[in-house]
Amino acid sequence: MKILMRADTHVSFSVPVEEPKAKSTISQVIAALSVSLGSMVVGFASAYTSPALVSMLDRSVTSFDVTLQQASWIGGLMPLAGLAGGIAGGPLIEYFGRKTTILGTAVPFIVSWLLIACAVNVYMVFSGRILAGFCVGIASLSLPVYLGETVQPEVRGTLGLLPTAFGNIGILICFIAGTYLNWSYLAFLGGALPIPFLILMFVIPETPRWYIDQGREDRARKALYWLRDKKTDIEPELKSIIRSNEDAERSSSSNACSQLLKRKNLKPLLISLGLMFFQQLSGINAVIFYTVQIFKDAGSTIDENLCTIIVGCVNFVATFIATIFIDRLGRKILLYVSDIAMIVTLFTLGTYFYCKELDFDLSNFGWIPLASFVIFVLGFSLGFGPIPWLMMGEILPAKIRGPAASVATAFNWACTFIVTKTFQDLIDLIGTYGAFWLFGAICVVGFFFIINWVPETQGKSLEDIERKLVGRVRRMSSVANMKPLAFNM
Repeated sequence: MKILMRADTHVSFSVPVEEPKAKSTISQVIAALSVSLGSMVVGFASAYTSPALVSMLDRSVTSFDVTLQQASWIGGLMPLAGLAGGIAGGPLIEYFGRKTTILGTAVPFIVSWLLIACAVNVYMVFSGRILAGFCVGIASLSLPVYLGETVQPEVRGTLGLLPTAFGNIGILICFIAGTYLNWSYLAFLGGALPIPFLILMFVIPETPRWYIDQGREDRARKALYWLRDKKTDIEPELKSIIRSNEDAERSSSSNACSQLLKRKNLKPLLISLGLMFFQQLSGINAVIFYTVQIFKDAGSTIDENLCTIIVGCVNFVATFIATIFIDRLGRKILLYVSDIAMIVTLFTLGTYFYCKELDFDLSNFGWIPLASFVIFVLGFSLGFGPIPWLMMGEILPAKIRGPAASVATAFNWACTFIVTKTFQDLIDLIGTYGAFWLFGAICVVGFFFIINWVPETQGKSLEDIERKLVGRVRRMSSVANMKPLAFNM
């Protein structure tokens, strides 16, 4: 391993080794569930405005005045603060560690919800949304990085989707509870959700890769034993992580910005940015933030609150469908299916609203908005919802994973803010039909992006993915490159 050679002129070394049998990895499931509870809090915060703004704008329910412009800022401030949280999250996970950073969001989350629940003016609501958004930005960056560095390749897709699944549970809880609770009581419920997350985060270890980067090999070994199994031989995997870190150290400079702009690191960063762009410019958060209002505007024959609950249920179920198939079919196949479903439904929704604009009689087609929303959310949750976050933790090189994830997360929340804050302005400018057609056209471009740029990462170790994308010059022997133990419960 001390000899460096070109990747295309290597000498292959092969040592026959009998691969170990799969062991139980219940501890990895516990780790995934623990961080996923944080994602449930994120999902609840993202969906809060959809049911809450209806009662917040009702003067008989709210003791202070909230204008339509202020209501739009209640929705828009969270992704804007998420952008700031995404920028701060990169340095935080590098300096304090992945686990500590995630854990550090729990108490501020509780405080943010209490600010909203006890608000006596709109500025307290603004403050709560800003604090919640900042924590959301940090959490959305650190959760996939933590799982990417702790879960074995064979189940990284399945367990890596758990945060998205729990995020959708948070959205569903918010939609259902919002049907019965006003904005204040709904915020009190939001304040209770981080408590089990806070407790369980004390149980799981820090990631072995972060310990290795800090020169704490003994702690990394203990963390790997906890994550894999005390009877498992974790030395090959540990040595692989150490070698990868040493290789990254030799080829890195002290300037993180210059590392990000290096040609070999730009490709995975641009792929991650592209996935985030097409995820948000599909219009998903405009749908989640303004679900009730969209169904009202559509004149749907089905009750709008029932529609939001149905959409939330589909969002929840679809992610579990994705967990079944992602480690069987791979990331790209699900992205294709996801994109095609969104293209068809967005153009269908656009056509429906265009016909409504022309005063066509749509009384027999009132089911179209709900059917389109269901298929749209189903398609999004199968691929473009969870996979950009999953792949962010997979494809970003180890040495720049913190700052690169920070850039990708901040970019995602910037896109979220632009879409949610300008959605109403976009409708005023080109009509509801034009907005949906625009989102559909962007998804068409995204389809070609997947074909030409996005790699398949199914079943590959982080070191293998990094070597393929950034062209590491060193080849490992089959002993050093041995696959981690498979998942078998």
